[in-house]
Amino acid sequence: MVRIASKQPRKQRKARYNAPLHTRGKYLNAILSSDLNEKYGKKSCRIVVGDTVRVMRGDFRGEEGVIDGVDTEKGTVIVHGVSVTKVDGTEVPRPVYASNVMITKLKLEDKLREERLEAGN
Repeated sequence: MVRIASKQPRKQRKARYNAPLHTRGKYLNAILSSDLNEKYGKKSCRIVVGDTVRVMRGDFRGEEGVIDGVDTEKGTVIVHGVSVTKVDGTEVPRPVYASNVMITKLKLEDKLREERLEAGN
């Protein structure tokens, strides 16, 4: 991850907005639930499509759903069941910032991800 030397918030924001995509992917971490925290000995983990999360902030606080999509460019995730109704009646998914969700169930089909999580113990 890029170290931001400045203490000025505007420069810190600018560094985040102008960061390359491979660095922005590292901003897509979310905290783990207490039972996952105890199991793996880690506080946070990268969000992957298929993880089950609970929204912790905003209008959809308390909603739980599976991650349907991850937008690395904007730093947001699409949670199944979190949507807004447009004026014409159609439902559109509402993006949620990755920092505003908590991972409650991990998708562990990727063996490398499982090894990385267990390496903390």
